[in-house]
Amino acid sequence: MVYRAIFFDRDGTLTYANPAKLQWRDRTIAAWSGHDFSLPYDKMMHLFKLAADGRTPWYRSLDDERAFTQRFYRHLLIGEGVARDLESRAKILFTELWCNNDRLLYPDVLPVLDFFKSGGYMMGVISDTSPSLELSLRQLGIAGYFSSFTASSLVGAGKPSPIIFNAALASLGVSAAESLYVDDYDPEADGAREQGFTAFNLDRGGAKRGPWVIHSLIELIDFAERNR
Repeated sequence: MVYRAIFFDRDGTLTYANPAKLQWRDRTIAAWSGHDFSLPYDKMMHLFKLAADGRTPWYRSLDDERAFTQRFYRHLLIGEGVARDLESRAKILFTELWCNNDRLLYPDVLPVLDFFKSGGYMMGVISDTSPSLELSLRQLGIAGYFSSFTASSLVGAGKPSPIIFNAALASLGVSAAESLYVDDYDPEADGAREQGFTAFNLDRGGAKRGPWVIHSLIELIDFAERNR
C-alpha cells in the first residue's frame, strides 16, 4: 500500500502539559485560597459545564474560546473560595495558562515530522479539542508541517466518531486507506482503524503489546520505510 498522508493526535502524542505551568497554577491558586489545590478530571469537567453557560459546543471560534476560558477560571476560583480580586486573578490565570508555553513537544516529534515532510506525505492533526489547536502548534514551531487541523469543537464531533475522521480526510483529499494515524488513546486509534486507517496505538510507557502498538513515534519511520 502506498500511503499519501499521516495524521497525528495532539495531546499525549505530539505534546504534553508543561509541568512548570501546572506547578505554578497549583501554587498560585493554593496561595490565593489558603488550601491545597488540585484539578482532577471530574472537577475540571464540572467547571467546563459551568463555563459553557448551557452552550453546546462550548466554543466555535478563538474569541469564543478566550471568553469561555476566562469564565472557566472565574468559576474555578469561586469554587476554591476565592472572593478577593476575583476578576483580576481570573485574568492572571488566563494570561499565564492559555496558549502560553502550556505544552511541550516530546523529543521524538521533530525527527518524525521531518521524515514524513521530506518523504512528501501530507500531514494533519486530529484532536478532541478547541479552535486554538493550530495556534498551540504554531507556538511550538510545528504548525508549518501540517496542512490541516481538525478540532472536535469545529466539526461538532469527537473521536472515535466517523464524522471527525471523515472531516480530516476531506481536508487533505485522501482516503482512509491511503492514511496513517497515531494516537495515545486506544479507543481513538482503534476507531480510526475501524474507518480504514492504518492506525497505531502509541504507548510511551512501554507496557502494552499488540500488532499496532508502538512505544515511540520513531517506529513510524521504520513502518513507512518498509511500506514505500
